[in-house]
Amino acid sequence: MLSRAQINSVLDLARCTIVSELSNEEFDSYVLSESSLFVYPYKLVIKTCGTTKLLLAIPRILELAEELSLPLAAAKYSRGTFIFPDAQPSPHKNFADEVAFLNCYFGGLKSGGNAYVIGDPAKPGQKWHIYYATEYPEKPVVTLEMCMTGLDKKKASVFFKTYADGHISCAKEMTKLSGISDIIPEMEICDFDFEPCGYSMNALHGPAFSTIHVTPEDGFSYASYEVMGFNPASLAYGDLVKRVLKCFGPSEFSVAVTIFGEQVSAKTWGKKLDVESYACSNMVEQELPSGGLLIYQSFTATGEVWLRRQGGCYLSMGFAGEQEFDHGWESYLAVQTKFHATGLAVLQLQQHFELDSLFGYPDTPGNSMPHSDI
Repeated sequence: MLSRAQINSVLDLARCTIVSELSNEEFDSYVLSESSLFVYPYKLVIKTCGTTKLLLAIPRILELAEELSLPLAAAKYSRGTFIFPDAQPSPHKNFADEVAFLNCYFGGLKSGGNAYVIGDPAKPGQKWHIYYATEYPEKPVVTLEMCMTGLDKKKASVFFKTYADGHISCAKEMTKLSGISDIIPEMEICDFDFEPCGYSMNALHGPAFSTIHVTPEDGFSYASYEVMGFNPASLAYGDLVKRVLKCFGPSEFSVAVTIFGEQVSAKTWGKKLDVESYACSNMVEQELPSGGLLIYQSFTATGEVWLRRQGGCYLSMGFAGEQEFDHGWESYLAVQTKFHATGLAVLQLQQHFELDSLFGYPDTPGNSMPHSDI
């Protein structure tokens, strides 16, 4: 495992800091000033938001992996569409530059660098960007990411600090009052509240993690939810999504399910999602190298949710950026050294980078896939 000094050397390059932490026997988790970090023995996942310099941390991550004799197995990077692209530091000015940067480090893996931009052509501001490269077939793993905007005003108010009779509301109260603690009750939660508003949490259970980040301000409210490392058979896909939506009541949201390894292991997670009071405006399935699959769906409120909004009740190797730009949107980066990296982001400034190491992976080379057009 990495020392705190080594971890800080990575985060300094990404321009974020640790504000809280929680560990179990499987991995260490950190709530960051700009999202979350998860460190496994052979995998590292960083999720950030805003104008952080996520990709610039890659050389240091690979340097640390080499010091630990961890050969590179796979790398994944993903994000949504930047709200303020001109505010992004290089190499995050555009996806072509990001892909060129990533290929310098991961393009030599057996699959080559594979880049995709998916989404509804009628909504250019809602594109999903993903880069993936792998040396060997991955063990089966499923990741769910939700990005929610236009949060219900009453539900969002929970994430503002309140001061009454000498009492200041805290993160633990936000976790309970919002219903976040009921999403997957068996998970142990590490939560953190920001001043004067905002909320982040990481939750752990065995090798699985979930994470939530909330920007509650009316007019640009946003929440993200992610869960990874669980057994898909142990969670009902539709029920989990509904429990998340119950906490935030968004007017719009997207769901991205990424399946690596054998798709049959994902059970019902590779199916179309139906959600009461929401209409699916777009669904895309994208094949990934070595048998992987990405299913992306976006939804808009209808029925009761829409009616409540009309009545004045307003109803996610990754790194995070400075909050003066794109506040509340996230990025995800993962690098896996057989050292694991994976990512997803939709409708928001989310970048995800994941790096996997080769230890514990099969020796059979994966099938290569030609580089897709951007």
